[in-house]
Amino acid sequence: MPSIAYRKWVTARANDLDELAQAHAAVGGTSPGRRYATQQVNQAYAVLLAAQFQGFCRDLHTECVDALVAVITPTTVRVLMKPALTLNRLLDRGNAHPGSLESDFSRLGISFWVDVESYNPRNTARKAMLEMLNRWRNAIVHQDFDPNKLGGTMILRLAQVRQWRTACHRLARSFDEVLRRHVQTRTGTSPW
Repeated sequence: MPSIAYRKWVTARANDLDELAQAHAAVGGTSPGRRYATQQVNQAYAVLLAAQFQGFCRDLHTECVDALVAVITPTTVRVLMKPALTLNRLLDRGNAHPGSLESDFSRLGISFWVDVESYNPRNTARKAMLEMLNRWRNAIVHQDFDPNKLGGTMILRLAQVRQWRTACHRLARSFDEVLRRHVQTRTGTSPW
């Protein structure tokens, strides 16, 4: 069974993303062609995707911390460890980009990207896609579009957002399994 964070990713978070995808279809239609209003919807979709993925990663980190802390004895030490493992967590205040994920999850004793990329070599390309999603997210929210940082364009296409969503989904599944294995190795019990 997957983590609570992953189950929320494929239900509530996916539903929120689906609603924006449906809004895109309502604004721009489903047939090919140039539609100017859809650029704003594409940008909103990318920002929401980045936000939902950040929420998933933060929830998964918290779930891992809870599982690791639960086995600590004496119980008085548990109270000290949870805040220590989440203190200044980057996912609480910034994007879920590769660096913040490595920083936050490494506190749990895992070589995060080494393990994620070993689990599925395709995750290397997905990691790069996550980085580009976050570049676009920052460009959108700061209204600072530099084509040199955005893959040579200032136009965001729906197809690109869909690719990022697929990459995030596959990364989420990999994160869930890699962290399940890690926590189980550390505690002797599968956390989910």
